[in-house]
Amino acid sequence: MWQRRLNWLAVILVGTFGLMWVGVVIYADQTSAFWMRITQVIFGFLLLGWAVQKAVVMISRGYSEADGWNR
Repeated sequence: MWQRRLNWLAVILVGTFGLMWVGVVIYADQTSAFWMRITQVIFGFLLLGWAVQKAVVMISRGYSEADGWNR
């Protein structure tokens, strides 16, 4: 029960951090080189993509006490 909630919390935190990272890089970081900003945006989208992928897996699998969450 707690592990499932903590898994969801981790997914939400990583997704939020990735989205905020992209926002900061695009709107606030005007002094970095263009290639570095592109690299940071890619990193933010990778974090966001990981969170979405994990959320889809967690929704599609479901949870069973017999199977355990991390099979």
